[in-house]
Amino acid sequence: MYYSWLDRWDERRTRRRDHEKRVTGLELDTELAFPSARSSDGDEEFYRLAEQAVTDSPSFFGLDDGLPQTSREDVWLSFPSSVATETIDNNTVRAKLTTAKASNHALVVFHHWNATSRNSQLAKFFAWRGFAVFEIAMPYHLERERPGSTHADFMLSPNLGRTVRSIRQAVVDGRQLIRILKRDGYDKVSVLGISLGSWVAGLIAAHEPAVTKATLFLTAGNLADMVWTGSATRHIRTSLEGSIDLARLRRAWAPLSLSSYPERLARPGLELQMVLARRDRVVLPDLSQDLIARIEHAGVKPMVQWVNCGHYSLSLPPYILSAGISASKFLNA
Repeated sequence: MYYSWLDRWDERRTRRRDHEKRVTGLELDTELAFPSARSSDGDEEFYRLAEQAVTDSPSFFGLDDGLPQTSREDVWLSFPSSVATETIDNNTVRAKLTTAKASNHALVVFHHWNATSRNSQLAKFFAWRGFAVFEIAMPYHLERERPGSTHADFMLSPNLGRTVRSIRQAVVDGRQLIRILKRDGYDKVSVLGISLGSWVAGLIAAHEPAVTKATLFLTAGNLADMVWTGSATRHIRTSLEGSIDLARLRRAWAPLSLSSYPERLARPGLELQMVLARRDRVVLPDLSQDLIARIEHAGVKPMVQWVNCGHYSLSLPPYILSAGISASKFLNA
């Protein structure tokens, strides 16, 4: 009976913002994802460029020479994003620092899709455990939200090119922040991502050698499969069906999928933890299992903790306490 109630609670949370999510239609916008492309190029050109991005992912997620000029005000750090968009507010990256004491271990936290505030309790917990916690705002969220938008529809949407650009921007922004923190004297930098933020944190861990540990909450490998099967993204699937099938969506979003980079996630110098929900209907457990198998096939066994709850109910006690303690022990080891 308890788990039936928990499943219903998760489903209500999933549907809470459904009225804000519009069904539209497929848009390629190839030039947003790949600036060298022409808007007239067809879908096969999109798939070709996506495959090329996976093959040369260090360049696709690469950084500009030098570090951006940073601004600091009290607990806030900001700098310009090196990926320019048409939304002015989205082009400035902001991160909030929470720390209880001097620390040489920075933890960069990437929030979930459609987050409306930072998680102060999570930040305080990890600060109490000895980390300098930097909560970064991902594209089109928090201080970076698009004026007039009701949710972060420009970060994950039926617009294939804009979705690629937005997640690439999140990865590049995160890597820039990590480089800034290393310059500022932090000896160790780890990343923690939640739901969609776990894809960003995982892509950073795969491509940024300064990251030594990564904790991924509610993650999986293939972003296209998550969108196609997840309860929180029904409107995106409805928008795409009839115009593109799952196999082609996988090709289009291959640069954004952790399953494209198992060898990079198994690189020397990186330790990986996953905290997953057995009753998840947003990120299906089978998709998480597939990512685990791919990484193990690449030669590394990640630390995996399964929690008997749903996607949103991971935020409830006792599940969040178990997840937080497990993550802090892993990151502090």
